Amino acid sequence: MVSAKTSNRELRAIGASPGIAIGPVRITDRSRVAVVESEIDPAEVPAEAARFRNALAAAEAELRGIKERLEAARGPEHLYVIDTHLLILRDSMLTRETVGTIETELINAEAALKRTLQKFKDFFAGIGDEYLRERSGDVETVIERILRCMVGQSQVSVNDVEGRAIIVSHDLSPADVLQIDKSRVIGFVTDLGGKTSHSAILARALEIPAVVGLERVTAEICDGDVVIIDGGTGVVVINPDQETFRDYLRRKQHYEYLERELLKLRDLPAVTTDGHRILLKGNVEFIEEIPSLQGHGGEGIGLYRTEMLFFNRRELPDEEEQFAAYAAVVREMAPRPVTIRTLDVGGDKFVPGLNLSDELNPALGLRAIRLSLRQPETFKPQLRAILRASALGKVRIFFPMVSGVAEIRAVKALLEEAKQELRGEGKPFDEGIEIGIMIEIPSAVIVADLLAREVDFFSVGTNDLIQYSLAIDRTNEHLSHLYEPLHPAVLRSLKMVVDAAHAAGIDACMCGEMAGEPTYLPILLGLGFDELSMNAVSILRVKKILRRCSREEAERLVARALSFPTAQEVESFLQGEIAAHYAESFD
Repeated sequence: MVSAKTSNRELRAIGASPGIAIGPVRITDRSRVAVVESEIDPAEVPAEAARFRNALAAAEAELRGIKERLEAARGPEHLYVIDTHLLILRDSMLTRETVGTIETELINAEAALKRTLQKFKDFFAGIGDEYLRERSGDVETVIERILRCMVGQSQVSVNDVEGRAIIVSHDLSPADVLQIDKSRVIGFVTDLGGKTSHSAILARALEIPAVVGLERVTAEICDGDVVIIDGGTGVVVINPDQETFRDYLRRKQHYEYLERELLKLRDLPAVTTDGHRILLKGNVEFIEEIPSLQGHGGEGIGLYRTEMLFFNRRELPDEEEQFAAYAAVVREMAPRPVTIRTLDVGGDKFVPGLNLSDELNPALGLRAIRLSLRQPETFKPQLRAILRASALGKVRIFFPMVSGVAEIRAVKALLEEAKQELRGEGKPFDEGIEIGIMIEIPSAVIVADLLAREVDFFSVGTNDLIQYSLAIDRTNEHLSHLYEPLHPAVLRSLKMVVDAAHAAGIDACMCGEMAGEPTYLPILLGLGFDELSMNAVSILRVKKILRRCSREEAERLVARALSFPTAQEVESFLQGEIAAHYAESFD
């Protein structure tokens, strides 16, 4: 089975979707359209503008055709991404910028469109948040589709393979991934992409192994080469030797065995050996992720991020558009609960239309709930939309970056205004809707006992809580070694939050990255968290460990962990406990 042309070359990049695939390569051309800029006469401007508009219409027709074919074949599942790309095509900014450049710079339509793309890329490049930064890929994908229509280039289908193959491409659009026939395409590898790109999210939802961000893999591999891809570790092996081939074949069989075993836990309760129950939910950005969440036994959505509704557009979404999006998620999850977080932007998460000025220290600036309270004309339509969606299923609402009681009282006052308006308009909502706050800054930890009297639940955002508590920029490669979830200050903060919540009779939840890391489960169980929310593929791994843990033992473990003065000592102790008591759960 192994190619005679053996080089056993190993490449490493980003594991975008877990799973191991072994097979021959099929190169699929998704390279960028080469554009040559040329000057035009003023008399040619109308014709160039018309060429652009015609290409825009053709690109929209293509996407509509893809959507219709997929909907007919598979139903409406996973099609929200295509709707997002259709919205980008219709964005007036895209047309205005491109036609304006043709008119003022007197250049051809292709070059003008490329300049528009560059403006978008420059904007997104300045965003520190990886997830939001990846949204530039959606704009680029849409603009490349327009360019192909403009120059008359057609795309070969991703399913144009013989037998079962691994696709290697410069990039794959979400529409490409959605069209993959898993009986023919067993995985994919790309030059571009990131873990939070739309294509990567869809690959995980569809359970297609993928490695992305390899930069030059299309130049270093040939049609027919045999490759191994490990979407969990980000490893790609080109033309493996017999020993490597057998090793990865064993790994693949072991991985698939473990996945089958984990799936047996899907419908079992997340309960400890001594009968303590914890809810395991999912963090979701797109409705396309819900089938994967449900397939992995998620008991609801613990964090639905709303930022994507506000990105990749010039105009802010109105109440009706937001209501439609929230309602779709609530209906898709029913009867499971959905916890919706209000807009968490500002700082490095800028949204066009909110007219934020540059700040010297955006991480500590006008962002999240501070921004929402300052711009109630944007905030209240979101509150109304979420309230209306609560009439369709179990919905909770929570607010990011709350620093103290005054802020949450201001939020509650605005929420009550929204409720009164809806009552007056005869629009239904859940009168008993629960509200919560994210605990992610030190001041909220310190006054957690006071905040607990104002809300129905806490949800700890560990990513920012660790960053703010330790004064560490987690995106700074020079400081990443100091980003320590097991730092005594972090553990003590978590204990304060849980104790304050339980003293007030409300739930303590967690939706940060710590929640989905199986190694930390004994600590979080011992601290007393009631609910953990994570990415879908982590749920069954966490459940497996939880069902083999005793809460009483976990509480003793935490008591010991809290006695150590450094993160290194806590980690060493935790690893020793895992090796002694839970090793078989981490297979």
